[in-house]
Amino acid sequence: MASSSLPVANPIMSFWGAAAHRLADYRSTSELPPQVDIVVIGAGYAGVSTVHHILNSCKSQGTSPPRIAIFEARQACSGATARNGGHLKPDIYSGPANLAVSHGVDAAAEVASFEVRNLAAVKRTIEDNKIDCDFVYTRAVDVFMTDKTAAQAKSKIDLLRNNASPTIADLYFVEGPDSERLSGVKGAKACATFSAGHLFPRKLILDLLARTLDAGVNLQTHTPVTGVSKTTDTDGYVTITTTRGQMRARNVIFATNGYTNALLPEFADKIIAARGICSHIRPAQAVAAPALRTSYMIRWSDTNYEYLIPRLDGSIVVGGARSEFFHDLPSWYNNANDDALIESARHYFDGFMQRVFHGWEDSRAKVDRIWTGIMGYTSDSLPFVGKIPGRKNQYILAGFNGHGMPQVFLAAKGIAAMVVDKAGFGDVDIPAIFEITQARLDSTGNNVLENWRKAQKTFEARRACL
Repeated sequence: MASSSLPVANPIMSFWGAAAHRLADYRSTSELPPQVDIVVIGAGYAGVSTVHHILNSCKSQGTSPPRIAIFEARQACSGATARNGGHLKPDIYSGPANLAVSHGVDAAAEVASFEVRNLAAVKRTIEDNKIDCDFVYTRAVDVFMTDKTAAQAKSKIDLLRNNASPTIADLYFVEGPDSERLSGVKGAKACATFSAGHLFPRKLILDLLARTLDAGVNLQTHTPVTGVSKTTDTDGYVTITTTRGQMRARNVIFATNGYTNALLPEFADKIIAARGICSHIRPAQAVAAPALRTSYMIRWSDTNYEYLIPRLDGSIVVGGARSEFFHDLPSWYNNANDDALIESARHYFDGFMQRVFHGWEDSRAKVDRIWTGIMGYTSDSLPFVGKIPGRKNQYILAGFNGHGMPQVFLAAKGIAAMVVDKAGFGDVDIPAIFEITQARLDSTGNNVLENWRKAQKTFEARRACL
């Protein structure tokens, strides 16, 4: 049974969250509004994007916006959105190839195209609204460090090319010595490049949040929601219980990701809190290090990898280090403690750039901040999006498996249409396999544990040889 944990009170400060912001601890009113049309639980990427789309929809239709309240357990945008790598990277081959086998070629193509559109939609929103969030449209480089991972990648790419996947044309794949020269990564066996973006995620969301507040949305930070009634009262309202009292809402949107089952028991073992670790690395000012022009994923095995995002000032955000802790299940699985580091990975990023990249050997690059974050892994490896079965006027977009940046924005747009326009799931632009169904809630499989068990066999075999 999955644990039910609300966000802990004092998380480790991330690189993105270190700067003060006027909305971090903001409350629109000293008291909770007694009732509203829509309550959104979570003031991160998912929650704020949904409100953004609701307001845009009302504006385009010339209708008055609904009364909306956003509740956040801690500071605004202090969860996964402000603790990830800032990598806005659609997956156009690896995940889709897996989906082609498990759900069919059409489903795989739908998800890949959706993520590419998501990147374009975020880019357009940033440009149209002139949002200062350090956005860079670039290429991502996936680097494969073993013959096995390189062969697996090539097999996936070939599968999609043979089935005319609509997004695979953007991908360039090389093997052998050229991959090391192209990527700059020592010992690379192969690499793939394709279009992606990266940004300062907290800046983007707090800018969008400020715009929603200007439109009359009520924000209540440091107000954990502790309960939501499953049924409506005689007036058609859902009761929301918080640490500061109760209120009522016509509609409730759960943008709660890894904390979902603390409020929705039907999601126990369906969305699991999963702890990860990330760092900010800075080269010594006096020593020049090669500028990295792309973002990276460096893959050592199916379960061990690092993601890397270059900053415009020459510093690097690097996350991953799973080789150090993935075998230790309690250190990350069902673990929502982002107030402590994963101790076994604490020093992994020390000297990372010098070890991995050509030209960084004399950079004296050092970790200047390291933190943990909580993701929402799902039992079937797919997000849960849509109207919650058995709960009138309650919706969810959560469980993005550490891959929310290229999926959330358009998923939020779909949720907005469901709430405001009462659109059906089939009427909005969200992959069909993301829809929350009773069958998915009733399923007994757990891909997260199954993948861990497979990796554990390899880990134990290697340890036995030492």
